[in-house]
Amino acid sequence: MKKIGFIDYFLDEWHANHLPGWIESATNGQMKVCYAWGEIDSPREDGRTNQAWAAEYGVTLCGSIQEVIAQSDYLMVLSPDNPERHEDLCRLPLASGKPVYVDKTFAVGLEDAVRIIDNAAAHHTPFFSCSALRYADEIKGHGPVELMESRGPGMAGTYLIHQAEPIFLLMGKAGRVLAIGDADKPTLVYDFGGGRRAIVNFYGWDTDFSARLRLADGTVKAYTVESDFFAGLTEAIIAFFKTGEVPFHHSQTLSVMAMLQAGHQAAAHPGTWITVA
Repeated sequence: MKKIGFIDYFLDEWHANHLPGWIESATNGQMKVCYAWGEIDSPREDGRTNQAWAAEYGVTLCGSIQEVIAQSDYLMVLSPDNPERHEDLCRLPLASGKPVYVDKTFAVGLEDAVRIIDNAAAHHTPFFSCSALRYADEIKGHGPVELMESRGPGMAGTYLIHQAEPIFLLMGKAGRVLAIGDADKPTLVYDFGGGRRAIVNFYGWDTDFSARLRLADGTVKAYTVESDFFAGLTEAIIAFFKTGEVPFHHSQTLSVMAMLQAGHQAAAHPGTWITVA
C-alpha cells in the first residue's frame, strides 16, 4: 500500500473530508491517506479540530510538515479556500522530490505561482494543480470556440478558477478582461482578439456549471456539467502518483493564473480593461 500525506491550512474542509474515501475506493485500498498536518484548527464555529478530524478518518496527525513528508510516498497540499497559504505550505513538499498534488486555487497571483514552480523545478519535484472542472466530460471534444457564455456558482474570489480553467482549455489564453457589477459576483468579459470572447457570470450557490458556445463554423452548443468531475480528478491524481508524469505543462497553470489575476483586478476596477499578463 502506498501512503499519502495531507498538508493543509486546516483539515476539516470539504476536499480533505472526501478525498481519502475517493482515493482508497478508486485504488481498492492500494493508496490511502495515512498522515496529515494542519497549520490551524478549523476557524468555523462548527468545525472540528485537526485532532478530531484525524481520529474520525483514521489518519495519523503529525506534528510537522517534515514528519508528513518523511513518512509518505505521495503528498497533497490542500488549503483549497486559502491559496494565500500555498507558497508557504508547498515550500517543503516541493523540495522533497516526491510527487505532489496542489489543490485549487494554485496561487494568489503570477508572482507566487512562478516562485512555487521554480522551487519544484530546483528540486526536481513533479507536481500539478488544477480545477476539478478540467476533468468534466462536458468540456471535451468541442471544435474551435469563438464565443462562450459561462455560468457557475459561488463568488469570484474562490470560484473563478472553475470557470477560467475550462475557458482556457476551450479558447486558450485571453489578452484582456473587463468587469461590470460588484467584486464578489462580477460579469467578466475575456477578450481573445479577432472577435473571440468569453463571458463569465456568477449566479450564487443554487446553480450548476454550464455554458453556451458558438463554434467557428457557426454551430451553437450548450452544456450543463453533470459528469462526476471529481472522479476524473481523482483518477488523474492516482495516475500521476503511479507514474510521476505531470499530466500537462506548467505553462498551462501559469496561463490560467494570469487570467485569474487579471479577472480579480478587473473586478476591483469595473469598467476598465485589464491586460492579461
